[in-house]
Amino acid sequence: MKLDERKFLILQAIIDDYITTAVPVGSRTISRKAGVGFSPATIRNEMSDLEELGYLDQPHTSAGRIPSYKAYRLYVDRLLKVGKLSDEDARRIQGHIDRRTGQIEEVIRNAAQVLSDMTQYTSLVMPPQSNTLRINRVQLVQVNDNTALMIVVTNAGIVKDTVIRIPEEMHADHLYSISKMLTEMLKDRPMHEVRAEFAAMFRDMQSHRRLFANVLDVLENELREDHASDMVVGGSANLLNYPEYSDIEKARNFLTVLESKEKLYPLLQQAGGMEFTIRIGPENKVPELKDCSVITASYRVGNHTSGTLGIIGPTRMNYSRVISVLDYMGKAISDLLSGNGQ
Repeated sequence: MKLDERKFLILQAIIDDYITTAVPVGSRTISRKAGVGFSPATIRNEMSDLEELGYLDQPHTSAGRIPSYKAYRLYVDRLLKVGKLSDEDARRIQGHIDRRTGQIEEVIRNAAQVLSDMTQYTSLVMPPQSNTLRINRVQLVQVNDNTALMIVVTNAGIVKDTVIRIPEEMHADHLYSISKMLTEMLKDRPMHEVRAEFAAMFRDMQSHRRLFANVLDVLENELREDHASDMVVGGSANLLNYPEYSDIEKARNFLTVLESKEKLYPLLQQAGGMEFTIRIGPENKVPELKDCSVITASYRVGNHTSGTLGIIGPTRMNYSRVISVLDYMGKAISDLLSGNGQ
């Protein structure tokens, strides 16, 4: 037995209806839909075949059927039609981007909120990854006789500041000269080249080696490591509005995963090199997400894939809308961070 055109049509109608209603779908419901054109008896026979093929499940003793994970995978791979984002939604996303060009942390935080508001699911946003960052400026500002504030600005607008120790005899004008030298030496350098630059500098300089070692430690510790805690979550409670999460224990487990972030972080890391990924149910390899789908999209800084946006929703999520929203948001953030925004 194989999936012919009629089975495809009926299966798509069942999935579309279940995405909207979350109610098991019966043959009469499908027969009334425009464009189907088959009798309830014919549809019942086809639904039985689809169940035998593993594309439909029958919950409890209900006469209706619901799509299986296998059905959603087929739907996403072969039946899904991704529409264009409406002008109103596009203006909403662009307005968010245009108003928040100062701090990348604020852009990321608010992007998570906009994504969750527009989809009514839970959003995940990973800031630009350290291995794609390049240094724009290094500045040392004296705090007192033996400490200074070290400020590092990257090409993505990320600012890191850390207090470091300095020699007591070092004054503000000396720190200014060192800051200028560091900026000239490191500007546009990716992080993996920083240690080599410092090694060459150590060979040529005899003074202030301890200070430069402190600067190198800060650069490596602050900009080379990515952590799950960097990920921003938006709309944590949104999924609790769906009947799939009406069970208290399931809801608690889901919220625990969101709070810790450790299990979610690999999902976004693995998606880093791909424009889109769609993981359905057990494909997520996270037990607490076995009834969820996770869709991710990447954004860029310059020519490098840098960060990831994600949406977690029930397996019956509105895939078409989620993909169109993620696609537009990813391109808008890429333009902003790459200096292409208006």
